[in-house]
This record gives sequence, C-alpha cells and structure tokens, in this order.
Amino acid sequence: MNLRRDVFQAIADPTRRAILLLLASQTMTAGAIASNFDTARPTISKHLQILTECELLEPAQNGREIYYHINAKKMKEVADFIEPFRNMWEDRFNKLETIMKKYKSK
Repeated sequence: MNLRRDVFQAIADPTRRAILLLLASQTMTAGAIASNFDTARPTISKHLQILTECELLEPAQNGREIYYHINAKKMKEVADFIEPFRNMWEDRFNKLETIMKKYKSK
C-alpha cells in the first residue's frame, strides 16, 4: 500500500528535520544517518521512507549502498510556501522596533 505523504506532516517530526539537517551538506547512507541517533535503525529507515515518499530526499544506488541526498527543488517549494509568513513576521517585528524606539526616545 503506497500512502500519499504530505511534506508538512513529514517535516513536523523532529527526527526527520534532524535528518534533513544532516543531509543538507552531504549525502549519507542509512547506516551513517542512523549512527547519529539513539534510535533503532528500522525507525530511521521508516523516517527515510517517509522523507523519500514526500520527495524531500532522493535515494541513489551506488553499488550495494543507497545514499540519500536532499531534493533541493522540493525543499525550495517548502521555502517558497513559508516565505510570505517570514515576510509578515519580519514586517511586524520592524513595526514593533519602530514603536519601541519612539517610546524609548520619549
């Protein structure tokens, strides 16, 4: 049974976010990824499966090993979705800073 996974459900899990951070700078095998966690390897494999189903990770076979790397295109889609919210909060903080400066000068 192939479940359709939602990207935002996938990144809601702290372990999966940690896996994405690990893979942000290098490709790694499942074993290398698992060695960074105090979790059973099958648990990490399940996280990798979810991230792969969401297309946040892309597996690449190299001999007997499977290396995982970030799918930059899919990560950009996530970043593009979040950008308006970041802009909104940045604008609010800038307005608050302006108000605080006016208040402080009085």
